[in-house]
Amino acid sequence: MTRAPARGYGAVRGLTRLLLGLFYERLEAAGLDNVPASGGLIVAANHHNSIVDAMLLIATFDRPLRVLANAPLFRHPVIGPFLRLMGGLPVNRRKEAGDDPNKNAALFDATTAALRAGEAIAIFPEGRTQPEPALQEVRTGTARMFLAAEAAGVSGVTLLPVGLVFDEPGTFRTGRAFVQVGRPVETAGIGGADASPSIAAARRLTERLRDALRAQIVEADDRATLRLLKLAEELWREKAAGPRPGEAERVAWLQNAMRSYRSLQKKDPERVAAFRRSLESFDAACAKAGLSVERLSRRYTFGSVATFAAVEGFSLLIATPLALVGLVLHALPYQLTSLAVRLIPHTDEEEATDKIAAGLLLYPLAWIAEGWAAWALGGPLALLLFLLALPITGFLALAFSERLERVGREARAFLVALGHRGRRERLRREREALVRELEALANPGEAGTGGAP
Repeated sequence: MTRAPARGYGAVRGLTRLLLGLFYERLEAAGLDNVPASGGLIVAANHHNSIVDAMLLIATFDRPLRVLANAPLFRHPVIGPFLRLMGGLPVNRRKEAGDDPNKNAALFDATTAALRAGEAIAIFPEGRTQPEPALQEVRTGTARMFLAAEAAGVSGVTLLPVGLVFDEPGTFRTGRAFVQVGRPVETAGIGGADASPSIAAARRLTERLRDALRAQIVEADDRATLRLLKLAEELWREKAAGPRPGEAERVAWLQNAMRSYRSLQKKDPERVAAFRRSLESFDAACAKAGLSVERLSRRYTFGSVATFAAVEGFSLLIATPLALVGLVLHALPYQLTSLAVRLIPHTDEEEATDKIAAGLLLYPLAWIAEGWAAWALGGPLALLLFLLALPITGFLALAFSERLERVGREARAFLVALGHRGRRERLRREREALVRELEALANPGEAGTGGAP
């Protein structure tokens, strides 16, 4: 039987879902039907975005997860209390464990007991996070954990590979995150007839897990290559002119495109290099013009522009008073959080974590100070009005800001279409030439290459 979650897990999960929903523009998940409803479960995911990776798993999985985290995090003033509330399990890396093997022996005892009780454990087999779009070396700890439980007589444990895929992972309200749950890793007979887990069995299972994880993510040579790959996907999608694909379909396209790219690099490196240079030039020109691939396809007529301006202008006008209140009430914590993130040294993969952690601490402190000021200036009624206005005007301010930004992007695209027709038409011709070359690269046996511009 699956044990009840640790006390406080539901509250932490609810807060996690709220924070991620606020931070990211879009969150999607696929393959959740691969998650067993009960029984011991090891959820193994790639590690790309620091603490946010664990938050994504907690928010996505309906089953409570006991997260394995580096032991020092349990002493962190902000993160530690949440890990303890959720029943997290501390991992002592070599520098923390020192010469004491009992520390990680105790960890394996704890994970075996959890799996025996039908609990679910979340682990990141790479052991460390990094921003590059490639799977790092998968360590044997996950396999050893599974085999230790098996050797202790725990049967029916599922090893589940999960891919975490991000777009602009550290950017507030622009980034996107996708959780792809793969099919369970085949584990039957992996331990052989040995009573205790062997090094060879751990390596075999680790190789299977590595391959399963790679099947869930998009790997590229570097971030620049991945960016161009995503641009190629946008071009292909615009050519197809169909409905916007889901993230699972998009990830599958990117995986296939990356395999084709590597194969073509070997067969025709000069042509591939020329196409890459053309993509880079087109990307830079679009950025300079303030246009996206999607907006290049739009036909701007007087009627469509007038309708858009009337509808959006009226909506913004109606929302302005309450949105301004929200912006004023949240200006102090927003600025404090921005300042804190600038002052905290962090790597690219830690940016989202630092923003969320700083906001989780500074927003409530600023609200308490503002609430005290409301009480001091206007008494209980002013405090009550402040508390009522805080969430409502906050969400209105966020929606208002996003809408205003979208209107600004549309206005820039219209102004380019109106005042720089030559630039826009040149970009459209470049886009069409890139699409033709992309089709030719995807179908090398067909006549007519289209040529790279």
